[in-house]
Amino acid sequence: MRVLVTGHNGYIGSILVGLLVAGGHDVVGLDNYMFESCTLGREDQQPGLTIRKDIRDVGLDDLEGIDVVCHLAGISNDPVGDLDPQITDEVNHRASVRLAELAARAGVERFIFSSSCSIYGASPSGWVDEASDINPVTPYGWSKINVETDVSAIASDAFSPVFLRNATAYGVSPRLRADLVVNNMVGYAVTQGRVVMKSDGTPWRPLVHIEDISRAFVAVTEAPRDAVHNQVFNVGSTAENYQIRDVASIVEQTVPGASVELADKAGPDIRNYRVNCDKIRAAVPGFKPEWTVAAGAEQLYTSLSSAGLSEEDFQGSLLRIEHIKSEQLAGRLTSDLRVTGTPDA
Repeated sequence: MRVLVTGHNGYIGSILVGLLVAGGHDVVGLDNYMFESCTLGREDQQPGLTIRKDIRDVGLDDLEGIDVVCHLAGISNDPVGDLDPQITDEVNHRASVRLAELAARAGVERFIFSSSCSIYGASPSGWVDEASDINPVTPYGWSKINVETDVSAIASDAFSPVFLRNATAYGVSPRLRADLVVNNMVGYAVTQGRVVMKSDGTPWRPLVHIEDISRAFVAVTEAPRDAVHNQVFNVGSTAENYQIRDVASIVEQTVPGASVELADKAGPDIRNYRVNCDKIRAAVPGFKPEWTVAAGAEQLYTSLSSAGLSEEDFQGSLLRIEHIKSEQLAGRLTSDLRVTGTPDA
């Protein structure tokens, strides 16, 4: 199939492209390259065709001949989403709905949206699944559920949307993110010898490796329509829910000489949820997650150590919010998050 991956140059997209190509698909990538300079390594595979464009500017012609859209592009986390909730809604919600509408007009058969388990927000009472109440606590979380609601409404016999609520991601990527809990803890441990907990360690999180997220996108791309049409799926493994303090302990045992400590002003985190991910395994047998947090922490430790990751890079360009602020200060990124030029090498 001919598959358009939006955000192909990002943290997950740079892994997903390789898996799609390995599966025999013809991949087109579309990205504004906001994080082009945030590189640690390089991709194994590149799309056959790349389009350098903001997701807000996609036209009908960009979707001609596309069978499946894997839509990853957008503002990537809570801190960046909090910078300007209006821009977060513009990019993550309205631009995504517009993209889906264009895709439907262009004859795209399947539209796979990268949603997030963060929409469960604060769920202290126990486990949640796809039928549970949602409780977003950030503009980022609200932007995801708003896309699910609006795009689901345009599903038809010819246009089949699917919504993948990814657990909290981790793992090595050419466009590494240091603002994800497992990556962050391993990065601190490698560069400072500290495993820093930024909450009191009690909140629960579902965690999933980016290769397993990518496997879910590939499996849903290839799944029979009736198995996935207009469905919501939590992406991860039910066994891979952890309290933050347990993640810290895993990292402490992985990185020699590292020790756990609380960050200044660490306290309770209202984001607290354990997620059941059994539905996707039953509906899409092609999806088989392979990673555990312990294996992912070892992968990160090996990769970051061999790359000679500096403390400056870890707390600078690899943190999405710090990179955005730096690019805006340099005039390469506008206040509404539009790229104005090619980043420095």
